Amino acid sequence: MGAVDLVTLGEAFEDLIFLDLPRLPRLGEEIKTDRFVRSPGGGAVITAVAASRLGTRCRVVSGLGDGVKEVLRGEGIEVQDLRRDGEAPALTAALSTRRDRSFVTFNGVNDRLEPRFAAAARRAEDRHLHLAFYPRSCRSWERIVNALRRRGVSTSWDFGWNEGLASDPGFPGLAAALDIVFLNEAEAPLYARRRTLERAIEHWRGHARNAVVKLGPRGSRWVSPTTDVSAPAPSVRVVDTTGAGDAFDGGFLHAFLGGAAPRACLKAGRGLGALSTRGAGGVAGLARAWATR
Repeated sequence: MGAVDLVTLGEAFEDLIFLDLPRLPRLGEEIKTDRFVRSPGGGAVITAVAASRLGTRCRVVSGLGDGVKEVLRGEGIEVQDLRRDGEAPALTAALSTRRDRSFVTFNGVNDRLEPRFAAAARRAEDRHLHLAFYPRSCRSWERIVNALRRRGVSTSWDFGWNEGLASDPGFPGLAAALDIVFLNEAEAPLYARRRTLERAIEHWRGHARNAVVKLGPRGSRWVSPTTDVSAPAPSVRVVDTTGAGDAFDGGFLHAFLGGAAPRACLKAGRGLGALSTRGAGGVAGLARAWATR
């Protein structure tokens, strides 16, 4: 495969989304709905689709089900499938009311992928590598990230919510090695080991090359030792928030790789994140022509 602008490496899922439930079911109860969506999911997939629809050349490296591969190829995204014969792809069932959501996930091949992720990352020769999974060996990944930097490959990571990661002694070194750390308003204090968001942001200002904090309806903020920039959130009629943070990452990285200023990167991220909430799943609401508006 030739080099691309953005490689997204991480877990993928097929999302089975049950929408407009009157409430979440009680034990032993069955609730029915006439709204159901199958959608590709997982940070690596949604981030790539968001960036690709803005014109970034992308490749997804993951363990992929056939349906997800078909969607990605239809989007013009290169695919490097790490799933082997006999291994089951991952599935997530989402039960969604208008005010709340619950999930059940079959992790399938994802439990076996980290050594394959590491091998693929070590070979990367693309412009930027974005990672989206929970690393079990932070110190090993710090070495990989530093080796990539020496070869001119920039990196970012969206770790998601994983409480065990906050107590990993190797996590601070990995976070400091990355070019960009993506966090939401709950993850920023968790991984900084601070009680409040503001104290967490001060931590990230001094402990990350660049930290991008997604604040939901309050917008987003980019902090570094030399930068502190915010952007408000747009107003949008929300259908489903699944994958909005990953879509934000895709919009942000598209602008970042295009050399945009920090506030412009945040605005691109917020635009894609907001658009993704207009439809069920992480990609249905994304507009292909958004970049020209």
